[in-house]
Amino acid sequence: MCSKNINHPFRKKWGQNFLIDTNLLDKIARTIKPESSDFFLEIGPGDGALTERIFPHVCAMVAIEIDPLLVKKLKNKPIFNGMNIIQGDILLEDIKNMSINTPVRVIGNIPYNITTPIIFWLIEQLDYWHDAYIMMQKEVADRLSASVNTKAYGRLTVVVGAYLNIENCFTIKPDVFIPKPQVESAIVRLTKRESPLIDDDKYLKFNKLVSAAFSQRRKMLRNTLKGWEIANDLKDQIDFSRRPETLTIDEFASMV
Repeated sequence: MCSKNINHPFRKKWGQNFLIDTNLLDKIARTIKPESSDFFLEIGPGDGALTERIFPHVCAMVAIEIDPLLVKKLKNKPIFNGMNIIQGDILLEDIKNMSINTPVRVIGNIPYNITTPIIFWLIEQLDYWHDAYIMMQKEVADRLSASVNTKAYGRLTVVVGAYLNIENCFTIKPDVFIPKPQVESAIVRLTKRESPLIDDDKYLKFNKLVSAAFSQRRKMLRNTLKGWEIANDLKDQIDFSRRPETLTIDEFASMV
């Protein structure tokens, strides 16, 4: 996340949209509430506008930035002395291999085109983080927190909801970014369910089943899940003439 004084060639391939509103940056920091005992991981720090509001108040912090020019700028800022700044792709990293105590708290202004992969990356590393504050496209935030029987309710809602709690903190207008995106953004807090609804060894099967169910939203489950082995007792509990958007996350979880 970045501040007003931006002198940087924007890289469209990395989905760079830099936040320039200092009041909003302060609001985000207050929402996150960093504490002196916290260990933080920031995904995509940009030029460090949010980072400088978090790092001085925490025990330790790792920042991963894919843009080498921004990494160089971050390393040249005295305020970030002592912070571990890594140039790389977060999707190719593992939290357990980073030089920081776990579980970490995660923050990030995520490129809209890789929001979903990063959320699934977090699910795959549940043991290594405590909570996450992610800035994302509002449409994705709405899908994550959607209610059953709504248009936004779908695969993302169900698969993520089996592992995580979703809290939409607030919406952000496009005009506080450079370059200005065409859509609204949102700050979303992710926390882990006390007990995931799906065991690790069933994650892939669950993901595939939910994807199949929502592949044709207007069709009944008995058509979209044709070929799947469904226990007979489950067929007595769930009416498979229903459409997928009418099933709760718990009902989907009971199928695997």
